[in-house]
Amino acid sequence: MGDLELLLPGEADVLVRGLRSFPLLEMGSGGWNQQHENLEKLNMQAILDATASQGEPIQELLVTHGKVPTLVEELIAVEMWKQKVFPVLCRLQDFTPQNTFPIYMVVHHEASIINLLETVFFHKVCESAEDTVLDLVDYCHRKLTLLVARTGRSGPPEEEESQHSTPMQELQKQAELMEFEIALKALSVLRYITDCVDSLSLSTLSRMLSTHNLPCLLVELLEHSPWSRREGGKLQRFEGGRWQTVAPSEQPKLSKLDGQVWIALYNLLLSPEAQARYCLTSFAKGQLLKLRAFLTDTLLDQLPHLADLQGFLARLALAEPQPPKKDLVFEQIPEIWERLERENKGKWKAIAKHQLRHVFSPSEQDLRQQARRWADTYRLDVLEAVAPERPHCAYCSAEASKRCSRCQKEWYCCRECQVKHWEKHGKSCVPAAQGDRAK
Repeated sequence: MGDLELLLPGEADVLVRGLRSFPLLEMGSGGWNQQHENLEKLNMQAILDATASQGEPIQELLVTHGKVPTLVEELIAVEMWKQKVFPVLCRLQDFTPQNTFPIYMVVHHEASIINLLETVFFHKVCESAEDTVLDLVDYCHRKLTLLVARTGRSGPPEEEESQHSTPMQELQKQAELMEFEIALKALSVLRYITDCVDSLSLSTLSRMLSTHNLPCLLVELLEHSPWSRREGGKLQRFEGGRWQTVAPSEQPKLSKLDGQVWIALYNLLLSPEAQARYCLTSFAKGQLLKLRAFLTDTLLDQLPHLADLQGFLARLALAEPQPPKKDLVFEQIPEIWERLERENKGKWKAIAKHQLRHVFSPSEQDLRQQARRWADTYRLDVLEAVAPERPHCAYCSAEASKRCSRCQKEWYCCRECQVKHWEKHGKSCVPAAQGDRAK
């Protein structure tokens, strides 16, 4: 992977050392954009390192320099910006941007950070998050609650063709689709946190088991499986950023996301530390016993450890439910969300207007300069190297080998599919090609 290295030796160390938290008012600013680009480089380098089996230097640097709490704070800050400022920005009458990519970068920032945190927590280093692990647990709970709530809509929104959509309306659709994928990443992060359940603080355990009752929420996720759906009688699963049809022979196989839920449940229900603190009320007992219907022989063949969970549920069915209780008198609570909300309360419109004037209305020269920076960050050869799978046709989803020659962004399996897709793709192809020439 030497030819594809993004960061020279020592450069990653400098980028990690420079990571810091930004106020909501500065999101999208020059300094913030530089940090976003640095995070993207760290993300891609981490993937390249894993692909080349070169260890995990990026993860080690983040832990060594104590930057995991900074990532968590930035994650929650951009989540709050998307909830509190972005909607106000979209409603401003004098906001008609010709190019929405600067705003897209802020919207995409959350996905970049949660992806990097997923890499860090995969290595079971929860202690590196220090007290912010409480904030991260709350963040994951918010995302998974939204995931359960949207089950009736069968997953993320489809990309619908629209003849009259404004750039901001298109951006809002992209943000909604991205929110679904972020929630799936949050599920992975939560599962990795549960891997460390025996070493978590009492406050964190109480937050997971009592305040949020995560075992019952995970049961809801298994029941509704928002990453699976039936279309035209065929089973589809959301994998690799798109809905993919599952062949009949592959359907009995456990999906990665279902596996994450089962492992998290195993950790939360069978860990001695968690068992000592989880109150099995009548409601919790009823929810957990629903799991017995899912514990088939096929599932146990794939995850043999779940036989222990099956035995736990058999004993639970015979046990009397416990009355609600609260063990902790003094309990540590998350601080980041409440502090940011307190600092910015009543200022959401003022922040939106400031960013409209100073951040999201760049001149043509500013856009050209930024385009050159984006080109350096998102190198095409590296993006193809870190892609989880080969590209798929934008029209029929078959494996593709031909790319749109004008914008270089969409893939097709044949000329016929490209022609059929042009009515939709043409709206974004011409502006994208013009933007590339501006670089």
